[in-house]
Amino acid sequence: MEAQPTPPAARRRAGDLLLWAVVAAPVAYAGLTPPWPRHAVPLLAGSLALLGLAVVFGRRWPLAALLAVVLGSLVDGNFVFAIPVFSYLAGRRSAGAGRVAAGFAAVAVAGTAVNLGLLGTNPATWFLLASVLLFAGVFPWLLGRLRRQQRALAEAGARHAEAEERERRAAVERVRLRERARIAQDMHDSLGHDLSLIALRAAALELAADLPPAHRAAAGELRASVATATERLHDIIGVLREERSGSLRPAGESVAELVDGARDAGMAVELRADPDGADLPPLVAHAVHRVVREALTNAARYAPGAPVTVTVDRAGGEVAVSIVNGRPPAGPLPGPSSHGSGLLALRERVRLAGGVLDAGPRDPGFAVTARLPLTTGPVPLAGDASTVPDPMPADGRTGEAARGLREARRRARRSLLVAFGAPAGLALVLALVYYPLATAGAVLDRSAYERLRVGDERDALGLPRRPADPPAGGAPAGCEFYTDGNFPFAEPTWRLCFTDGRLVSKEKIAR
Repeated sequence: MEAQPTPPAARRRAGDLLLWAVVAAPVAYAGLTPPWPRHAVPLLAGSLALLGLAVVFGRRWPLAALLAVVLGSLVDGNFVFAIPVFSYLAGRRSAGAGRVAAGFAAVAVAGTAVNLGLLGTNPATWFLLASVLLFAGVFPWLLGRLRRQQRALAEAGARHAEAEERERRAAVERVRLRERARIAQDMHDSLGHDLSLIALRAAALELAADLPPAHRAAAGELRASVATATERLHDIIGVLREERSGSLRPAGESVAELVDGARDAGMAVELRADPDGADLPPLVAHAVHRVVREALTNAARYAPGAPVTVTVDRAGGEVAVSIVNGRPPAGPLPGPSSHGSGLLALRERVRLAGGVLDAGPRDPGFAVTARLPLTTGPVPLAGDASTVPDPMPADGRTGEAARGLREARRRARRSLLVAFGAPAGLALVLALVYYPLATAGAVLDRSAYERLRVGDERDALGLPRRPADPPAGGAPAGCEFYTDGNFPFAEPTWRLCFTDGRLVSKEKIAR
């Protein structure tokens, strides 16, 4: 059984069929409407076949399809309706502009040579044909180029947004992993210390003389098991943690000792702590210590000299921590700008302890507050990075996607300028070329016109060597038209009528 076409292929075929029907409609209508010239049926069939081939091969060879339609206009003028369509598609589908521009230039040069050189076409007809090529060919092609650049800009913007999102998520994940490594290190120190005490007490029981041998053997087995568990804990957490350049929290350091160290360093810190706040679960105590330490570090850096108030309040089943600093008397300390990863890591630490953290300006300074439950269960890993505040982007994050976006924007701006500026410039050039062709040997100025007398012989009037092209509607028998050289189209200005070689009337044509 023949495989069914995929939906994209089917849509392309339907689009090609619709395109062929649109561009073939003017040609078919003209071919089916009487009177019919000789060879009308073969000419119509060939024209429709040529348009079909242009549609079919236009996706792969858009320039060839466009040139085929332009050449078809030499046989059937109704092909001119298809030229803008294939010009636009050539702009949309062609990666480069050089070949298509060269094709338009070749058509313009060849058409000029054939019309003015071989066929002797008058300048007005040549100007009309050149205008058709410009506005039905070049301008739609430039619009297609613009649309292609806009699509490329949209794709580059999407790639850049995806790259930024990946970078943001990677930055958040790095901070989370780094914070988990710190937690692993802290838990290693805490549990290792407790397990060491258990092993020490088991060893004491093992050596006790008043215990039966069976109990001492059990104590020895307990000591060996604890030692093995301690070593296994060390190996497992050693894999999880990262190398750290800074020091960890000193064993047993309290918030009061941390505040005393900040005072010794010169900070004005006031501690308001609940007497019951010293007895906290290890994970909560680590989180409280970390919140206070990070907040004091930020206050020392960004608000040097400002008074700081540290409050630790234990109420009910939770502990509340608040670090508030006033307005700094001077600016922040010199150094690199913050990327916000410190507060992000702190928020992750508090979240893993089951609490919430808030940080932001508070008149007249800055405040960091956290609320942590005294009893916490396992906290699932957050799967949505959008719930975590973004760190500030790193300086080197603008990579290939950002450069591609800038390049796409530059090309789109250039295409926009060319799409509207090039036709205007080419039209001006076309007018400058047409004007000398239309006025050469056909200009009769006003003073010469005033000297003409009705009844004079034509050969004695000193008229220009050739008349200008008549206006629309043709010229009456025996009448000639001349221009006064008006720019840019040198339209007919004077009408002179002759009978038997003598001037019988002269008049100015109203424009």
